[in-house]
Amino acid sequence: MTAAQSHSYSKYIRPISILFDLLVISTFCLFFFQDLNLNMIYYILYQTFSWGLIAYFIKFYEVFRFTTPVEIATKLITQIVLFLLVIIAFFPFSNEAIFSSKAILLFGLISFILITIFKIFLFYYLKKYRIITGSNYRNAIIIGYSSETIKLKELFEARKDYGYRFFGYFSNKKNHPEVIGKLEDIKTFVIENEIDEIYCSLNELSNEKLKDLVDFADEYKKAIKFIPDSKEIFSKNLRIDYYEMFPVLSLKKTILNEPSTKIFKRIFDIVFALIVIIGILSWLAPILAILIKLESKGSIFFKQGRPGLNEKEFFCYKFRSMKQNETTEKEASKNDPRVTKIGKFMRKTSMDELPQFLNVLLGDMSVVGPRPHLWSQNKLYGSRIKKYMVRHYVKPGITGLAQVKGFRGEIENDEEMINRIKFDVFYIENWSLILDVKIIVQTVINIYVGEDKAY
Repeated sequence: MTAAQSHSYSKYIRPISILFDLLVISTFCLFFFQDLNLNMIYYILYQTFSWGLIAYFIKFYEVFRFTTPVEIATKLITQIVLFLLVIIAFFPFSNEAIFSSKAILLFGLISFILITIFKIFLFYYLKKYRIITGSNYRNAIIIGYSSETIKLKELFEARKDYGYRFFGYFSNKKNHPEVIGKLEDIKTFVIENEIDEIYCSLNELSNEKLKDLVDFADEYKKAIKFIPDSKEIFSKNLRIDYYEMFPVLSLKKTILNEPSTKIFKRIFDIVFALIVIIGILSWLAPILAILIKLESKGSIFFKQGRPGLNEKEFFCYKFRSMKQNETTEKEASKNDPRVTKIGKFMRKTSMDELPQFLNVLLGDMSVVGPRPHLWSQNKLYGSRIKKYMVRHYVKPGITGLAQVKGFRGEIENDEEMINRIKFDVFYIENWSLILDVKIIVQTVINIYVGEDKAY
C-alpha cells in the first residue's frame, strides 16, 4: 500500500459526518412531527438549510486529529441548542402548523444522542485505528532544529493517536543525525516522499525563503504550519491550534475548502443552472442548432477535454462555433478562419458557452470560478507561472473574475496569463456569495456592452 493510498480516504470523513447528521434530523423530524400539520418538503428544506448555516458559523465540522474532547462537546451542545431555537422559530410563521414542545424536545434529544454517539465513535475509532494499523496518517517534516522543534517531534512520537509520521529535520544551521537535508533539498524530498505537512521554525527561514516555501506548498497542495517565535509572517491570516499545550500556527485555508461552503455553492449552481436551462436553453438551443447546421456540416455541440477540479479531466460542452478542423488545441485568434458566421455571433455574445450549464448540473463546473484552460495551456504555464496550479483547488467556472476584468480570449503573452492567475487566486482566497453575484451581473453587462477579445 502506498502512502497516498493509506490516508487518501480521510477526505471522505467530513462529508460522511455531514450526511449522517442530515439523515438523522430528517428521519426523526418525519417521525416526531408527522402530526404537526407541516408541509414536510418545505420544512425539511428549512431545517437542512438552518443546520448547515449554524454549522458553518460555529465551525461545527472543523474537527481535526488534535481537537480535544471538550472542544467537540462544546460544538455539539452549541449546534443542537441553536438548531432547536431555529426550529421553534419556524412555528409562529406557519399558520397551520401545530406547536408541540414534547415533539420538539424528543426530536432534539434523540437526534443529539445519536449524533453525539456517532461523533464520539468516529473520533475515538480513528484514534485507535491510527495506533493499531498505522493508517490514516499524515507524513510530516520539520524545518529547523531547536528546542521547540524537538518538542514537536517528541509530541508526534508520544501521541500516536494524532496520526503523524515524522520523516526528519531540514536545516542549514545545525548538523545532527536527525537532520536529513538542507533547505534546498526540501522540495524534492516533499514530492518524492509524499509529505503532507511542513512545519517551519521561523528562525530558520528568511522572508524570501519563507515566501518561496509558501508558494511551493500552494502549488503542490501541501499544508504548511509554523512554530511561533518573534518573527512576523506577512499579511496572511493565521489560525492557532494546540497539540496538547504546543502552539502551532497554520495559514487559514480558503473558505471554498469548507464543506458547508461547497454544499451552499453547489445548491446555488444547480438552481441557477436550472433557471438558465429551462428559461433560455429550452427555446434558444433549437434555433441555434438549425443555424449551425445550415452553415456547416458537423455536430451541433463541441466537446473538449479540459482540466477540472484537482486536474481531473472532464468534457466541456459548447455550441460548435467553428468549422470542423484538426487544431482544437489551438485557441481562437482574431479573424480566425475556422470560426463560422453564426459562430462569430455566438462567441461575441458568449452564447456558445451556454451548454456548459449542463456541465454545472453534472458537477464538473461551477457558474463562477476560474475558466478551464486547454490542456496545452495547462502544461505550458503550470511550471512557468507561480500559483498557476492553485486554480485547480476549485471547480472551473462558466465565468470568472479574470474574465469580467478583461482577461479573456486569446493569450498573446505571459503577462496576460499572469494577470489571469492573479485574479483567479484572488477569487479563490476571497470568495463570497456577493462576489459571485457581482461577477454574474458584470458578465451580463459585458455581453451587452461587448468586449474586444470576444472572438
